[in-house]
This record gives sequence, C-alpha cells and structure tokens, in this order.
Amino acid sequence: MEPLSSSFRDPSGFVFSSAGSIYRQVNNCFAETFDAFIESGLYEKLVSRGLLVSHDEIVDGDVPGTPDCYRILKPQQIPFISYPYEWSFSQLKDAAMLTLRVQHEAIKHGFILKDASAFNVQFINSRPVFIDTLSFDKYVPGSPWVAYKQFCQHFLAPLALMSYTDVELSKLMISHIDGVPLPLASKLLPLKTRLNYSLATHIHLHSRMQQQHADAAGKKAVRDAKSASLSEQGLRAMMEALASAVQKLNWKMPETEWGDYYANTNYSDLAGDEKRALVDSFLSDIHDKIVIIQDFGANTGEFSRIAAKHCDLVVSQDIDPVAVELNYRQNTTNGPTNILPLIQDFSSPSPAIGWGNAERSSFLERSQCDVLLVLALIHHLAISNNVPLSNIAKLFSGMTRWLVIEFVPKADSQVVRLLATREDIFVNYTQQGFEESFSEHFTIEKTAPVPESERLLYLMRSQ
Repeated sequence: MEPLSSSFRDPSGFVFSSAGSIYRQVNNCFAETFDAFIESGLYEKLVSRGLLVSHDEIVDGDVPGTPDCYRILKPQQIPFISYPYEWSFSQLKDAAMLTLRVQHEAIKHGFILKDASAFNVQFINSRPVFIDTLSFDKYVPGSPWVAYKQFCQHFLAPLALMSYTDVELSKLMISHIDGVPLPLASKLLPLKTRLNYSLATHIHLHSRMQQQHADAAGKKAVRDAKSASLSEQGLRAMMEALASAVQKLNWKMPETEWGDYYANTNYSDLAGDEKRALVDSFLSDIHDKIVIIQDFGANTGEFSRIAAKHCDLVVSQDIDPVAVELNYRQNTTNGPTNILPLIQDFSSPSPAIGWGNAERSSFLERSQCDVLLVLALIHHLAISNNVPLSNIAKLFSGMTRWLVIEFVPKADSQVVRLLATREDIFVNYTQQGFEESFSEHFTIEKTAPVPESERLLYLMRSQ
C-alpha cells in the first residue's frame, strides 16, 4: 500500500495505490455516514447519471488496509489526472456546474458536500465527473454550507477573473492550492463587477466579510458565523444563485496566433492532406498496445482526432487557451470523446505544488505515455526557447516508448520568421544535427518528407 501524496487531509479515508491500481480506504470514523450514503440511493443516482465515479467494494481482504479500515473501494480507474489550472474556461465552468448538480442531488437525499474543491473533479470521455466518494456528509437542517467559501475560491472567482480580467489568471490556482483568495479576486476584478449582483454578493461582499472575520477584533463575528443557520429553502436558493452566476459567465475569445492556426498555416492543401495521411500511417505501424498518446503542441486538436483512432486516450495539450478552448468545445459537441484538451507550456510546465511539493504532481510526473506526438513544435522549443536538441531528445525519451515527430528546417517560412528578429546562433539546428541528437535516445524507424514542404516526419522507438 502506497498512500497517494494528494490524499491526507480528510480523516474519513484516503486514496492509495497497490499493484498498479488505485483504491480508496474508508476509515472507521466515517463508517456510519458511508453506509447511510450508500443506503440513501444517492450513490446509485449520481453514478447512473454519470456525475460520480463508480466503485467496487473489495471483500475477503484481497487488498488489505490499515487497522483503521472500514471498507476498501476500487473506484473507476482514471487514465490521466489533470488539474484546474490546466483546464480551459469551459472545462472549469463545466466542472463548477457539475459540483452544483452533485450538491443539488445530495440535498434531495439528505446529504451535503462537505468540500467543493475543483480537484475533486476529473474529465472522463470529455465530461467532468466527481471523484471523491467521501465528500458527502449528512445534511443537518438549518446548517449552512461549509464548502461555500471553497466553491467561490475554486470556481466562481477564477471563472470571473478569466471572464472579466484575463484568462491567464487561472494560473493563480498554482500558487493558491485552495483556490483564489476572495480578497485578491475582488482587487483584480474590474469595478463594473460590483454592479453585478451575483459577483457583488459572492465575491466582493463575501471577501469583505471574510476579512472582517479574520480581524483580531472580529472573534465574536467568527463565533457567530460558526453558529449561523440557513434553512433548506435558503440553501437551495443559494445553489440556484451560484448556478446562475456561473452560467452567466462567458469568455470572449481573443484572436491569437494559434487559435486560427490551420486556416493560416504555410502548408498547401496537398501537404496538409499528406501530413495527415502520414501521421495516420505511422501510428498504424505501431503494433504495441497504445493506451495513451500525448499530443504536444496540439493546437485545436486536428491531429489529436487522427490519433484518437489508435488509442484509449489522447492528452491534447497546447500553450494557447483559445486553441484549447476550441478543442474542448469541438470534442464535447462532435467528438471523439477520448480526447482530453489541456493548457500546457512545455518550456515551463505545471510544477509539483502543495504540501512537500508533492500534493499535486508535476506535468513530468504525469507525462508517461505510449506514444508522443510532436508536430510543428520542435522549432519553437529549439529556437524560440533556446533548448538544445539533445536536451529535447533526452526529455522525450523519458516520457514515451514511441515518438512521432516533425522536423521543421531553417528553410521553412515559419523558422525564417522566428529568425528574422534574432541572431541565428543555432548551428546544430539542421536535419543532421536533429537526427544525431535524437539517435542518442531513439531508433529511427521511418522517415518521410511532407510533400510540397521542407518538413520531415519521423517515427522513432525509444532505446
């Protein structure tokens, strides 16, 4: 048994790995509540509606727990864990609405969410799913929602900042693991949001009350807050108000360099068609079982959709929030559903954060895959970010068994544009230099030129 570094804060139980699978232990202190949760029909209702991950109970001690163990559960296994600061605007918004739907259903069954962390949501088949079975507590009539502040910090505040200020502010979740502090959100939001009743109430006024309660002179106010009451009707009204606030938040996508990439690419129609056919052919030539393909620099996911035919899941990642947003919308509307779009800057990927720098894993810790797809990206890493080809090859070799990669030479118009405003110090950035650097870590299985272009596609196998 290896308890996960992200699962230690809840005394009700914890998540651990054993023999390559993920399990959840329910501790004795949560036994009565857990049994009531199952018997109430809430678990079955949420699972049947696709709102909560299902689980199997492990019996006969097949997977032993600690002395404090009441039950061992094997939840539906999630192939790739992502985090809120890697999601597009619509992904975070859908996760917020899921949390409120789960809360609404819980109240109908006599339960309530005791926490509303965005980290309790993952994406499976292009849909957000709640993953924490132990987040449900018995609802005591008249009690307030203890997770209200957390919901506002994890969902409402980041969404408002992304909508009204800058979409990049979702990255505040990296430095604030328990959500964007409301006083900070209140300062960053424009003045006009104070005229928005929902945001004025749930962020600005909420922030002011929070600051007053934190003041040393406000100890009585803290005691009063803890003893506050809220009728069930009032609680339902709060849920409806929060849902309305979230639903009304939208992001007007700006024009970006990559958001309309395929409409402005330097490929001819023939080159584009041939490149798609080559990528499809290279992936077909891999006879190993392919579970996960990581598509780096995926843009709006055109090649991710080709890759999706060859694996269980494509993790489709790009630095541009507009491209990732469009990718997610396309998948939820038209499919395929086995693509997970994420925002990722490969020159500065998501770090390990939280307690002991281990509560949330770094991108590299989660990057293992069967195939790595790297198209039209190598020149940005090597030239725009000054990363030597040997460093790139070494990093990629630790992530994957197979690599499909595109080399973009200096004669290509995109590289010419990159070098137009800087000195060309990249002596090793040649086809020969590329092949020599990658041959130190990979065996080149196939090479094919992209017709009507200077570019080359490679299929490589890790040594």
